[in-house]
Amino acid sequence: MPLLTPPAAVSFAEALRFWLKLGFISFGGPAGQIAIMHTELVERRRWISERRFLHALNYCMLLPGPEAQQLATYIGWLMHRSWGGLVAGALFVLPSLFILIALSWIYLRFGDVPLVAGLFFGLKPAVTALVLHAAHRIGTRALKNRWMWGIAAASFIAIFAFDTPFPAIVLGAGLIGHVGARRWPQVFALGGGHGGAKASLGPALIDDDTPTPTHARFSRRRLARVLVAGLGLWLLAMALLVATNGLQGTLVQMGWFFTKAALLTFGGAYAVLPYVYQGAVETHQWLSGPQMIDGLALGETTPGPLIMVVAFVGFLGGWLKQVLGPEALFLGGALAASVVTFFTFLPSFVFILAGGPLVEATHGKLGFTAPLSAITAAVVGVILNLALFFAYHVLWPQGFGGRVELPSLLIGGAAGVALFRFKVGVMPLLGACAVAGLALSWLLPQLR
Repeated sequence: MPLLTPPAAVSFAEALRFWLKLGFISFGGPAGQIAIMHTELVERRRWISERRFLHALNYCMLLPGPEAQQLATYIGWLMHRSWGGLVAGALFVLPSLFILIALSWIYLRFGDVPLVAGLFFGLKPAVTALVLHAAHRIGTRALKNRWMWGIAAASFIAIFAFDTPFPAIVLGAGLIGHVGARRWPQVFALGGGHGGAKASLGPALIDDDTPTPTHARFSRRRLARVLVAGLGLWLLAMALLVATNGLQGTLVQMGWFFTKAALLTFGGAYAVLPYVYQGAVETHQWLSGPQMIDGLALGETTPGPLIMVVAFVGFLGGWLKQVLGPEALFLGGALAASVVTFFTFLPSFVFILAGGPLVEATHGKLGFTAPLSAITAAVVGVILNLALFFAYHVLWPQGFGGRVELPSLLIGGAAGVALFRFKVGVMPLLGACAVAGLALSWLLPQLR
């Protein structure tokens, strides 16, 4: 039976403790993280109602960037003004950053140790299956008609056959959606994707009919202040990097590249990974293709947004490019990881703090746009290309002229069956594949 009284007001300190806890338990990718927040904030604590939660989530789904982190920022801002949003969003990311810095160091120092190598031997095919499953999961939601299938196929051909840059694919798909919506609006319309509100769980602290707090009401002056502050922080950080590293320095290149990546992450982390690969592996050579797969495996096994794989990319780039010199490899890697994290997530905070009042003003009226519908369809083709790229490096490590890595094929096939047929969770899957990889890496040399 629903409770009849709303919970007591939540202090900033109490909220801070929850956001810190969330940063350490937010496993399972965006779907798992959103589910955790729904359980804790809507059902258990009743800090926010179901409808207000979904309303905020729909806005975050429209934005480039990690929607779960942006949702935490939005709710923190709604409850405790700008500082609440900054704390909620930052604590969603910082535990993952520190964990990935430590794991990246272990990877570089001990990656050739048989124990570590065996674990990654099993994780790599599991990651390939996870990326393929992500393409299927997004595709079942986005490819609702022949037009969407056509856009997905065109994006796959563009990036696979012609190596078209990811930003161009996003721009082209957005233009198709914009133009197509005028002539065929029913083709490009998107549904909410998360369902309607469930039965009432009782009054919430921020309920359906709770008036918008003063700080969340739209003001042109406040909007200007947020935009100026966000741009000012970006310019200040970039100026410091240019002054200390030079215009062509590695950290400056990372700051600029990951700013662009932050503005292109429509469709989640899997969608932007091909762009990160193009820039980090092919253009700047901060790491290799196989290392990128290893980084994604680490990102899957740590809390926080999956896009935090960029911290691994930054650490390896900072270490291998010796951004602080050969005597400070760890500090250089840690600094580079922190730099790319800052530039990747700064736009997310600006989007929420600047756009939140507009969302509150449209409570109950916010919908998805046709350009986003087309972009999401294009993302399916891009992710499929990424799955093929990973499969190539995992199954044919010496190229197509070499032999097929049958143990990797076996692990990857089993992982695919576990995901598609039995709906196994990410963490149990990765754990089982890591153990299988360790066992096979020990057993095979004994049999030869």
